[in-house]
Amino acid sequence: MPLSTRIQLDRPALSPVIAGCWRMADWGWTPMERLRWIEQCLDRGVTTFDHADIYGGYTVEALFGEALALAPHLRHRMQLVSKCGIQLLHPARPEHRLKSYDTSGEHLVASVENSLRALHTDRLDLLLIHRPDPLMNPFEVAETFTRLHAAGKVRAFGVSNFTPSQFALLHQSVPLVTNQIELHPLHRAPLHDGTLDQLLGLNLRPMVWSPLAGGRLFTGTAPDALRVRAALEDIGRRHGVSPATVAYAWLMRHPSRPQPLVGSQRIAALDEALAALGLVMDAQTWHELWSAGEGAEVA
Repeated sequence: MPLSTRIQLDRPALSPVIAGCWRMADWGWTPMERLRWIEQCLDRGVTTFDHADIYGGYTVEALFGEALALAPHLRHRMQLVSKCGIQLLHPARPEHRLKSYDTSGEHLVASVENSLRALHTDRLDLLLIHRPDPLMNPFEVAETFTRLHAAGKVRAFGVSNFTPSQFALLHQSVPLVTNQIELHPLHRAPLHDGTLDQLLGLNLRPMVWSPLAGGRLFTGTAPDALRVRAALEDIGRRHGVSPATVAYAWLMRHPSRPQPLVGSQRIAALDEALAALGLVMDAQTWHELWSAGEGAEVA
């Protein structure tokens, strides 16, 4: 698709902190309990909810949609994000012979239709390709995205876990608005491999999954985790905030303005992330955490 014919999209205004729904199937909640969690998120200004078709063995979107159906008026207050492109070997998808990737137009359209039905909505605010697919045809993906946008089924598009070159390949055919990546003091590669440089140059905000390293910042026993934990606790004492708040503030300090996903049922976990919005972290403190993760000072 030539650049001159690229679709023009409005970037959805995602909340600075995003509610991750990955584990919702494990929470064991009733529809009313799920609705109450959604309402508590919205009341705090956490208006963006992150999904993927595969979460919970293809069940989480339906669990969320079941709760949303109890209060459909809430839909206009939120942004729904979903991801697709991974095929799991799962009883819910008996046609899958093994775990694989599929970014064909047919699969993307089918995934969107399934997500819309499950979420009880007529549109996704943002659709992401979940993982890089070695067989991805960027022109087919761009054409499919264009059709989904024209039909009013998806407002904007992005990717997840893409390298800068993979992002550029698709972005030249269809405008992407984000790359959802892993970033925390134990995984600093995006700071140095061009991922954040690219997004900053395009004035695009990264979404960040596993901002607390899947809990390893507070439970890990590896030397880097122990060093980072000590630094988080020390900085937290100096500023009167929790170590988790310090970890979120470290992410948000980057000029690309990352938006962390908080995948917890605990509203207190969201509050810790939101508190980071008010914590001004100077460059020396930021490098203190970087050095703790690296195990060495900057060169």
